[in-house]
Amino acid sequence: MMNSKSYLLTPATAFMLLVSFAACGDSDDPGADAGTMGGASGSGGNAGTATGSGGNAGSAAGSGGSSGGAAGSGSAGAAGSGTAGSAGKGGSGGVADSGTADSGGDADSGHVADVHRDTAVDNAPSEPPVNLGTAGTYAILAKAGISTVPASAITGNIGVSPAAGTYITGFSLIADSTTVFSTSTQVTGRVYAADYTAPTPSNLTTAVSDMLLAFTDASGRAAGVTELGAGNIGGMNITPGVYKWGTSLLIPSSVTLTGNATDVWIFQIAQDLTIGNAASVLLAGGALPKNIFWQVAGLVDVGTTAHCEGVLLSQTAVTLHTGASVNGRLLAQTAVAIDTSTIVAPAP
Repeated sequence: MMNSKSYLLTPATAFMLLVSFAACGDSDDPGADAGTMGGASGSGGNAGTATGSGGNAGSAAGSGGSSGGAAGSGSAGAAGSGTAGSAGKGGSGGVADSGTADSGGDADSGHVADVHRDTAVDNAPSEPPVNLGTAGTYAILAKAGISTVPASAITGNIGVSPAAGTYITGFSLIADSTTVFSTSTQVTGRVYAADYTAPTPSNLTTAVSDMLLAFTDASGRAAGVTELGAGNIGGMNITPGVYKWGTSLLIPSSVTLTGNATDVWIFQIAQDLTIGNAASVLLAGGALPKNIFWQVAGLVDVGTTAHCEGVLLSQTAVTLHTGASVNGRLLAQTAVAIDTSTIVAPAP
């Protein structure tokens, strides 16, 4: 009996027979013949792998390894270069593929652009300032009266309406010859009252109306932050925006407002604003007092030697204790009382 093992082909012999059959093919399409050779060379990329790990070598050569190997085997079948070595070159083509992947990775730079856009949004123009109208021409404006314990120092005009001039006390007023205004050694500016000569009464009526409109404007702004610090913001560094409290607000220690010259802060306070003795509201980064608005439904109480920046819009009274100071305006719907205090109206 013949030994059946003699009819078995070794893998090497099978490979040579396949190559020979492909070479003898009589197709009129050279591309098809080449494709046949490429396909016959050990299932494309597999032959390349068998003869030198062509695809893997391509993978090693580039960061896009496996996809590079796939491109190599594919290009062997499609291009029909016909040799395992060509498949290996396809693998090196994988390097180009990995290069493409890398350049595709540059799409990550789109994420960087997103970050820049987000930053631009963060730095967009802030809340517009509250329009004070003609009330913005006064350092102190009140409806019921203004009193001082001398000697205070006020830079800017002061006025009362509908109260008469007799409700401005402690200033040792000197009436101008026109009786349109008065002067005082404690005021670098003019003093106005509702009973002075025209056009003062009409001007004051307009200014008080503008003060009320400004209060309403400030109270109606949409708040971005509510109940910050549970009503105690001592020691904080506060960025621009609209802040709202349904309670009183206490500043027992210094607080800093950090922003640029166009940034706006609006503080909406449902009850009282109290700044503790020796505490200060400080500005940083170029922030300006004309762009800071304290809208207070209750009273404002600024402690001894304390300091505040901004426009105080009070629905009731404003009181500055001994040595207290404000860079801003005191606009009260009842009365203002100061005690050897310094008030400097900001530039428009």
